[in-house]
Amino acid sequence: MKSVTLVRLSLGAAALALTLPTIGQSTKPKYGAFGVDLTSEDKSVRPGDDFWSYANGAWAKRTEIPADKGAVGYGNQIADDAEVNVHSLLVDMAANPAAYGAAGKQIGDFFASWMDEAAIEAKGTAPLQPYLARIAAVNDLTGLQTLFATTGYASPVSIGSIPNLADPTHYTAIVGQGGLGMTRDMYLLEGEKYDGLRAAYKAYIVKILGLAGIPNAGAKAAAIFALETAMAKEQWSPERSRDLAKLNDPETLAGLKAKAPDFDWALLLRTSGFDKTPTVLMANNTALTAMGRIMTATPLQTWKDYLAFHFIGDRAVLLPKAFDDAQFDFYSRTLGGVQEKPERWKRGVQLVNAALGEAVGRIYAEKYFPASSKAKMTELVENLRAAYADKIGASAWMDDGTKKAALAKLAAFEPRIGYPSNYIDYSSLRVDRNDLLGTALRSADFQHRLALSRYTRPVDRTLWGMTPQTVNAYYSALANQLTFPAAILQPPYFDPNADAAVNYGGIGAIIGHEMGHGFDDQGSRFGPTGKFENWWSDASKAAYVAHTSALAAQYDQYEPVPGTKINGKLTLGENIGDLSGMETAYRAYQRYQAKHGKAKVIDGLTGDQRFFLAYAQAWQIKVRDDLQRQKLLGDVHSPGQYRVNGVVRNFDPWYKAFNIQPGDKLYLAPADRVHIW
Repeated sequence: MKSVTLVRLSLGAAALALTLPTIGQSTKPKYGAFGVDLTSEDKSVRPGDDFWSYANGAWAKRTEIPADKGAVGYGNQIADDAEVNVHSLLVDMAANPAAYGAAGKQIGDFFASWMDEAAIEAKGTAPLQPYLARIAAVNDLTGLQTLFATTGYASPVSIGSIPNLADPTHYTAIVGQGGLGMTRDMYLLEGEKYDGLRAAYKAYIVKILGLAGIPNAGAKAAAIFALETAMAKEQWSPERSRDLAKLNDPETLAGLKAKAPDFDWALLLRTSGFDKTPTVLMANNTALTAMGRIMTATPLQTWKDYLAFHFIGDRAVLLPKAFDDAQFDFYSRTLGGVQEKPERWKRGVQLVNAALGEAVGRIYAEKYFPASSKAKMTELVENLRAAYADKIGASAWMDDGTKKAALAKLAAFEPRIGYPSNYIDYSSLRVDRNDLLGTALRSADFQHRLALSRYTRPVDRTLWGMTPQTVNAYYSALANQLTFPAAILQPPYFDPNADAAVNYGGIGAIIGHEMGHGFDDQGSRFGPTGKFENWWSDASKAAYVAHTSALAAQYDQYEPVPGTKINGKLTLGENIGDLSGMETAYRAYQRYQAKHGKAKVIDGLTGDQRFFLAYAQAWQIKVRDDLQRQKLLGDVHSPGQYRVNGVVRNFDPWYKAFNIQPGDKLYLAPADRVHIW
């Protein structure tokens, strides 16, 4: 069971714990003479043929992806540097818990229990037995659905809460599809590659069941795989699942029963605790109808085996090494191409961040995020807001009434920078050094109870969906908020000692990207207060759809991995964010020059050239093909190379800055270039 949120993420990276260098320690930028690493450039590549490689090609040639990673780039390097510092902090907390107060003791004890491999091996599968016994005791559909709605157990139905689309000041319950062990399309796509992945997944199920001592593992694995395949065939595709108009189906309890009569909705909602609102948002409604039919048509024992497999597999990292290795071999090595498991302490940092993230974040922000960074970031955000207003006001395809509504939404954007004003209180979470699995399950239950405690109250706009130590940012359509955690505000994205062009091309484009989500194909369906409403005229909406459809068609043609293309509809929101973000950041940079004077040429590069190089190097990343293929099937973000090349080729100032001409591979005729604003 999981909670459901409606936010748009900017970078698409995993939540990473990073160390932010103290601002002001040096007067020199971290990279190069002005903030860009010119040694990463490959001058043998024409900028008009492949601008990403022009900016990053030398780096790509000399850089190998480490054996324990699926990707390498700026974000990974920052994470590596930070892990050492965070590890040192966690070790000290584990050794001296009294020095850090109650929260520090929780963090230290959790990390210590994770690092005690001998104790984990000695306990074997004993910690699993009470939970497996509960599954074994199920003898009817009522018992089965009770577990579906209980924290910690897999389910074909996800249950949670979100701000109500019609009234975002209050929460509503939401139900949707869930319960697969792989990305939906991996069950369905044809070809030798996917046949191999499916065979590997079935072998993984056998391995997990066998390690737990569950008999007849082969036959049970075949039945589990057949069940999940049947579910995948009925579930919505990723691109359909991001269409908010299709997801928006508020139903009463009677309506849920009418549309998916095989489920006992009263039981599911009551057991989960999400039964206090008059309506429930029924996302993926036709899929839920089908999930109900599958539930009743599938033998109860198969469902019990399914629950047992997922309960064990989802917690394999908390169990003896054989379980941990099996999960790594399938999910990281087979699906992601990663060759070596990261050192245990590194994974411990991630585990603690996931369970006690804001407790770690409070310490992190106090130590690494100075007030000066927040002030500089606030100034940048307001510069971007003004530039966005300029772009909207100058839009040739938007009528005056829609412009007025768009400017009202822009004015209502609420930026949050660095860290939350109120942190989560974890004091009720019991952390036991001698019970790693139990602590992890109690942590999940704590998060569930926390959601329930908020569910019946007015929405608290101070809540954050990311921790301060996360290198990412997000826009929440239901709150009309932009959130920039402390950890993203560092080189190469933001460097107070870098040239202004570099900061506008880096963090400026990220700020613009998040603002762009307020006007992307889904965010544009929400008004200034976060209410799901139409503020567009028919003519302006039609013109907007024409622009964005052309952008989706462009991205449909890109093939990052042989045989697997970008899905233009799935990635449309992020691609709109990228393009509109760079457009707006560039406009903000022009405003900056109007105030401070025209940028000088540095190292033979104009201000505009430095802006675009900074933008391109912000997406300096190499990804293993296996991982990239997996991401292409379900990730709403395009690969880094196309977040550069797919954007700049639509932007007229880039052509002028690098003298791009017809015949260059990225060249688009002016009439074929997509301009969001």
